[in-house]
Amino acid sequence: MALNSQHILIVGAGIAGLAAARALALRGATVTVLEQAPAITEVGAGLQVSPNGMAVLKSLGLAQALLDTGAPRARALLLHDHAGRRLGRFPQTRLARGDDYLLVHRADLIEVLAQGARDAGVDIQLGQTVQQVTPGAAPTVTLTDGTSRQADLIIGADGLHSPTARAVVTRDQPFFTGQIAWRAVIPGDNSPHEVELYMAPGRHLVTYPLRGGTLRNIVAVEERQSWAEESWSTSDDPRNVQQAFAGMGARPRALLDQIDKVNIWGLFRHPVADRWHAPGVALLGDAVHPTLPFLAQGACMGLEDAWVLADQLDRHQDQGQALAAYQSLRHARVTRVVDAASRNARHFHLSGVMAFGAGMGIRMLGLVMPGYAARSFAWVYEHDVTGGVSLI
Repeated sequence: MALNSQHILIVGAGIAGLAAARALALRGATVTVLEQAPAITEVGAGLQVSPNGMAVLKSLGLAQALLDTGAPRARALLLHDHAGRRLGRFPQTRLARGDDYLLVHRADLIEVLAQGARDAGVDIQLGQTVQQVTPGAAPTVTLTDGTSRQADLIIGADGLHSPTARAVVTRDQPFFTGQIAWRAVIPGDNSPHEVELYMAPGRHLVTYPLRGGTLRNIVAVEERQSWAEESWSTSDDPRNVQQAFAGMGARPRALLDQIDKVNIWGLFRHPVADRWHAPGVALLGDAVHPTLPFLAQGACMGLEDAWVLADQLDRHQDQGQALAAYQSLRHARVTRVVDAASRNARHFHLSGVMAFGAGMGIRMLGLVMPGYAARSFAWVYEHDVTGGVSLI
């Protein structure tokens, strides 16, 4: 009941912001979302929503809507060497909620969340660019057109280069990891609904189906000295990624040859912020803990943040206590996930004797302990921030 009559402004209509909007509105808050884009359009590519993220979508009453987009259930992780030889098959069904591991087009998840927010009474205002956020008892958002908005709480879900975060915390400078990534979507090929990972010295490629297998997502990562802009929307020439992976096996090369549009971005390591809130202002998602893509948890961490923030605001009459509880509940888990994602990058790019030994070990695990991969990350996937509570 603490949220009744509360007016909350959310900056950013991404995954975390829209999930928070619905979660708060269903608990009684009046919610407005400010999004700088002129329209919520089909942007981005594929992402993975593992059972911990699906737990939030179920509790928000949106799981079936996401399934209705044709998002395939990921049946297994297939590991291959640089030549395309299979090293092991690790079923996702070994997870406690293995059927809740979906391969999703980002635009589909955004549309499901946006419609869910609107259905809950959220006002999504487009073309609203935030210039500054001022914390305080009456926190204020100042827009680039010179107008300002006040609310009982302002939530920054405005991503990596968040103007809201600047009002809360001074962030350490990120450092370039020595890796860049290409992202592309190609036509589907009716392959099984599995995540394929191809590992090679200094590079790796991940691919999986989207939208019922009609599309296929590709993420290709290469180590290099130079760095690209930290933005996944920067376009590149497809020939660059094709040339970088020319030494791979026949299947990854054939997939890359189908690319006609590709985006490139530099991968940077960001420390998890040590402060997530100020008077009247809170942060969530990439605004406070950007993560590398090597554990496929960026979207899920944003969904978890959204649920926990809304839940704590509903539990505490005092907003400051609610925000402190939110950070306390989330900081250690997010830090562990971010660190695990950073370690995974090194495992994918081994060479020489190390790669040979790792390949032998993966083959043995695939034969003797096929559930090992799923169980080793059960602490990520089987976590449920909702406790089984449903708002619908």
